[in-house]
Amino acid sequence: MNEILGYLGWGLMLGLAGVGSAYGTTIAGNAAEGALKKNKEKSSSYMILSALPATQGLYGFVAFLMWMGKDFAANGPLCFAVGLAVGLVCLLSAIRQGQVCANGIAGIAAGHDVQTNTMIYAALPEFYAILALVAALMV
Repeated sequence: MNEILGYLGWGLMLGLAGVGSAYGTTIAGNAAEGALKKNKEKSSSYMILSALPATQGLYGFVAFLMWMGKDFAANGPLCFAVGLAVGLVCLLSAIRQGQVCANGIAGIAAGHDVQTNTMIYAALPEFYAILALVAALMV
């Protein structure tokens, strides 16, 4: 049973982080598509902001790789808890970051100079995904 819990946590770590990044980049990407209709000249700014929520999926993947050598039979509940925690933090962080980026994209399309501020605001939810990754690597 412990081993099953460990593998389940390991999968959730990767899966939830990936799903979050998929949602986050889609939220920002949809905003970018709409913004292109208003102001095509700013497409590189839209692209940069749309890509930011992809990093949480990378953090989940890094944690997944770093946990490959863990003894899931001996530490199943711990592995499950860490995997679930990292996965959930990355999931929610990526979605919320995508929403911040979408609002920044809308502002840029409206003619406002908000790319730098948007990147700063987008770093705030990302910080918690980084903390989750670091915590997973310290266990």
